[in-house]
Amino acid sequence: MFQQTPVYDRLVAERGDVLVQVRGEADRIHRDLAQVLRQASAPQPSTPRSTFEPKQPPSAL
Repeated sequence: MFQQTPVYDRLVAERGDVLVQVRGEADRIHRDLAQVLRQASAPQPSTPRSTFEPKQPPSAL
């Protein structure tokens, strides 16, 4: 990507390898987003049509 230069080497020594840090953070965000999207596309449990309707029909007495 970048050729190693004295200026770049000095910046890495002073500030760390910012490109590697950014790439790592982008990978983490990508993994987190993929997990959220998988959860969002999973079938959700059915909810009652109304808050007044029971979730299960009453049992016969």
